[in-house]
Amino acid sequence: MELVLENVSRQFQKFTAVDNISYTMGNGVYGLLGINGAGKTTLMRMLCTLLKPTDGHIYFNGSEIFEMGAKYRRIIGYLPQEFGYYPEFSVRDYLMYIASIKGLDRFAASKRADRLLAQVGLDGAQKKKMKKLSGGMKRRVGIAQAMLNNPKILILDEPTAGLDPNERVRFRNLISSLAENRLVLLSTHIVSDVEYIANEIMLMKDGRFIQTGSLAQISASVPEKAWSVTVSKNEAQRFLENYMVSNVRQFSGRAELRILSKEKPYAEAVPDELTLEDIFLYYFGEKGGEGSVLL
Repeated sequence: MELVLENVSRQFQKFTAVDNISYTMGNGVYGLLGINGAGKTTLMRMLCTLLKPTDGHIYFNGSEIFEMGAKYRRIIGYLPQEFGYYPEFSVRDYLMYIASIKGLDRFAASKRADRLLAQVGLDGAQKKKMKKLSGGMKRRVGIAQAMLNNPKILILDEPTAGLDPNERVRFRNLISSLAENRLVLLSTHIVSDVEYIANEIMLMKDGRFIQTGSLAQISASVPEKAWSVTVSKNEAQRFLENYMVSNVRQFSGRAELRILSKEKPYAEAVPDELTLEDIFLYYFGEKGGEGSVLL
């Protein structure tokens, strides 16, 4: 299976949301990371055929997806950032309604809905009305509806928004189990979710992919190293003003900082492995002195 973006761009009047992207994806989990406005949602909507590229083409196994039409849409599942629902529907009625829209056999859809609700931990809430669900529970229903047609391509836009830590672990395990024979593309602001499960990571900025590859490959693109530094609270402010600091933990009048720096920033600094959060900070974060204040 192969999904190919070939010089894909999307403009909205004078604004370029996606800028000449070429990329090839196959089976596995792909993590799309970037700050708000990077173009992530626009790209996902094009992959779902909800938007047409201004320029370029998208191919699935050699066929242009917009020419494939319904044949392509039958093999994709999509969870948008905000998905619509009838508030008076029960969880199960909502899933059966979505199944009918997707043209699924009612008996097969009923069995699949039961299995998916169990997978996302909602088998005990089937009769609960959608309007009564918490934000996290609605996201889980959204994940289930995206999987109803057992899609070959699963596209998830902020799938873990509103999920508690246990729910996020369940979600990551579910996605890992699904990814063996399908393509999963997920965008999230929770960097650790991508770090745990993505085979490949795409860092997106101003409509372009600025880095792509495995965590190890993207780590190699960062010239800075990660350092752990423990200093007094007063000394910590100096580091905040002069270095990229990815984490601060205060205790007993002292502060433990995680610093990104090419050179050792402090005599007692201890080196550490780069994490995806460090890499995200390097490409998208603030440099020292840009509003960094220790309270």
